[in-house]
Amino acid sequence: MTAVRIEELRKVFGTFQALDGLSLTVEPGTVFGFLGPNGAGKTTTIRILTGLAHATGGHAWVLDKEVTNDGQEIARHIGYLPEEPAFYPWMTPREYLDYVGRVFGLTAAERTTRTKELLALTGLEEAARRRIEGFSRGMRQRLALAQAILNHPEILFLDEPASALDPAGRKEVLDFIDSLRGQCTVFMSTHILADVERVCDTIGIIHRGKLVIAESRESLLAQYAIPAFEVEVDKQSEPGLTPWIEALRKEGWVKSVLLQGLVVRVIVSDVERAKKELLTSIIYANLILTRYEIVRPSLEDVFLQLVSQEEGRS
Repeated sequence: MTAVRIEELRKVFGTFQALDGLSLTVEPGTVFGFLGPNGAGKTTTIRILTGLAHATGGHAWVLDKEVTNDGQEIARHIGYLPEEPAFYPWMTPREYLDYVGRVFGLTAAERTTRTKELLALTGLEEAARRRIEGFSRGMRQRLALAQAILNHPEILFLDEPASALDPAGRKEVLDFIDSLRGQCTVFMSTHILADVERVCDTIGIIHRGKLVIAESRESLLAQYAIPAFEVEVDKQSEPGLTPWIEALRKEGWVKSVLLQGLVVRVIVSDVERAKKELLTSIIYANLILTRYEIVRPSLEDVFLQLVSQEEGRS
């Protein structure tokens, strides 16, 4: 059984193609990070998988049931946290979770037991009788996570669960997500690379409605995080950077070049050749170096590299 399977999924809003032939598989038990910039198609994908939106074309299965045919059956086995969860502000957490339990058809005894468990799990026991309207953003997000797992879901869909939180709130939420590992499949969309590195064991990168790659975190880093060369030049060399970079991108041993201010990161396919030729090219370009080093790319570098390559093919 697969947790999620998507084949050639398309979604069009007017003239805008939100999803463009997206295909993806998520295995059970993984914490899957669905990574992409804002507007890449992450929320649209989750809304289709949870039955809140219809695809223009293609197919999607959740727990081996096709979304378009078995929506009600699927709903009983999934949890969902939208990017901006809504509450009845006059309710307390205890009242709210009891209400959600009624929606799921739990008995009074089940609701009482589950509410107590979740308030403890999310650290909201002391706030159980306080009105939600007085909660911080982090507390609201923890309560939203509690309602999302109230029904013991087999798969939990999280849409940007920590994007609007301060560092303390983000840590609370990510720690909670990490605690779910092994209990259910987690499908988490985000544009924050640090969140993916923190909790996800498998990563899918989406860009302009298409899947760029889907691999384990270790596999991604092993394949793409080859040593890179980082060059920083003096301010007076800035005018010469653009022509040098344009020439560099034409070299067969160069995979991509990323520029940020006066710092240039050169990702290469042949490290030994780069060691010989990069400095030579800098000398010919009359650039004044302030720093030159070999660095190990992070997941962020891999993401930027893959997205840059995808844009080059578009």
